[in-house]
Amino acid sequence: VAGLEQGSEHPLAEAIVKGAVAKGLQPVAAERFESITGQGVRGRVGGRDVAIGNRELMKAADVDVAPLAGQGEALRELGQTVMFIAVDRTLMGLIGVADPIKATTPDAIAALKRDGLRLVMLTGDNVTTARAVAKQLGLEEVIADVKPDGKAAAIKALQASGRVVAMAGDGINDAPALAQAHVGIAMGTGTDVAMESAGVTLVQGDLRSVARARQLSGQTMANIKQNLFFAFVYNVVGVPVAAGVLYPFFGVLLSPIIAAAAMSLSSVSVIGNALRLRKA
Repeated sequence: VAGLEQGSEHPLAEAIVKGAVAKGLQPVAAERFESITGQGVRGRVGGRDVAIGNRELMKAADVDVAPLAGQGEALRELGQTVMFIAVDRTLMGLIGVADPIKATTPDAIAALKRDGLRLVMLTGDNVTTARAVAKQLGLEEVIADVKPDGKAAAIKALQASGRVVAMAGDGINDAPALAQAHVGIAMGTGTDVAMESAGVTLVQGDLRSVARARQLSGQTMANIKQNLFFAFVYNVVGVPVAAGVLYPFFGVLLSPIIAAAAMSLSSVSVIGNALRLRKA
């Protein structure tokens, strides 16, 4: 299994390989490696056909997973992702991999909820696993068992209902959805294709950064509006006076020196206001 998973870039594959090495095993290089999106991987290891993945992959290989279906469901209820293993078209076992929830994630979700955002878990994982994880995080909405194109379709459906959608993800399978969303947010600890598809890349793989980025973007837009106000006020007041509008009534003309100083002050005001964002 580790030999075959060496050819995959998926985080779960990496976990399996590391787990095998930690047990003192030496993975054998795989031949004819093939990754099937949303299903798993297959190839030849040590002269034998090996397939690792979900029910769909096993069904395509004509492998009956019924003998281990109950055990697999029990692992999913614990929040684990279950992968069946077939060797030479014979069911040989299963592997459960748990992706532990980061300690900072509950705080990030709580912060986004306080901002009034609607949060939806969108995952290609099994419904049972997804709901188990969502329950731990206090998420009510779960869209599970979706392939990469299904994730993009789910984003489109939310957009069609009038929602402005931000999608946060880090995997290869997230790329289509990241590209479809109004705002695609990739984690810097994720895959290159995810970062290329997203509009925003967060250096750290910490969901609290999403809340911080949203807060900073709001403050940035407010700052832009304030700067436009400053610029317009200086021009609306200064240009007519410089053009002599007040001269027929009050005999007032704007000295070129004062006009130049006002324009400089306008620039200083805008730049000074923008620099406040450093403390945001």
